[in-house]
Amino acid sequence: MSRRVLITGGGGQLASDLEEQLGAEAAVLTHAQLDVTDPRALEGAFQGLRPHVVVNCAAFHNVEVCEREEARAFAVNVEAVRRMARLAAEHGAKLVHLSTNYVFDGSRDEPYGELDTPAPRSVYAITKLAGEHAALAYAPGALVARTAGLYGLHGSASKGGNFLTRMLARGRDQGSLAVVADQLLSPTYTGDLATALIEAIDAGAEGLVHLTAGGACSWHEFTRAIVELAGLDLPVRPTGTTIPPGGADRPLNGVLARPRADALGLTPLPHWREGLERYMSAAGLAATRA
Repeated sequence: MSRRVLITGGGGQLASDLEEQLGAEAAVLTHAQLDVTDPRALEGAFQGLRPHVVVNCAAFHNVEVCEREEARAFAVNVEAVRRMARLAAEHGAKLVHLSTNYVFDGSRDEPYGELDTPAPRSVYAITKLAGEHAALAYAPGALVARTAGLYGLHGSASKGGNFLTRMLARGRDQGSLAVVADQLLSPTYTGDLATALIEAIDAGAEGLVHLTAGGACSWHEFTRAIVELAGLDLPVRPTGTTIPPGGADRPLNGVLARPRADALGLTPLPHWREGLERYMSAAGLAATRA
């Protein structure tokens, strides 16, 4: 039996990869086509498409702007998710919601598993955690997938591309880079995340799972790998995290463990370096070899 998958946040990195991998099953709506904060528009999308699965890729994820625009952050990351979850329940659709490693404060040395207690330290993180609760509370059988450091072929419109393209452009323009070396995470290629999400949906996974690339690195180490793969002779200087007045707190340890995802039998994502190499090759950013 064919299924209909409604994907919100169309045009973004993950939504674009999901659309490519799902093909005709996917109905992908951009913000211009569906403002998830508009209750009537949201209800109309459910009534018109009658989806079997809804993957919510819509989010207000500019961490610094969230600090200044709390009402908008709550509207997109919490209230819209609650409405979406209630509609999913009414229509018998499975809700898949994306969340973040930022729900943890990052104060310990060990990676954070799905059952570890969150401690959000920014408006963005608070709203994402509240969105998790909304999805799980209102939509029976919902799947919430926390991930981290996303980058993909389609960039992020709200951030002006992705981390890699911004770093490469800045490095070429300035001749050097300075990148924080005390924030650890597992940067995740959205092509790999899309594959993992589809597998989780097909397996009927429910509840909370962590889906990130394997391994871990700092943003500094990640940037050095980017520069190396691009074949650039570009100094990358390590710096420490500083939070300006009114700025957003960021977890120093954002590495996620996945005991629950493993217990469900979900396939681990490739190592972050492998994902980076495949992305840079596909994006035409890798150095050509003689």
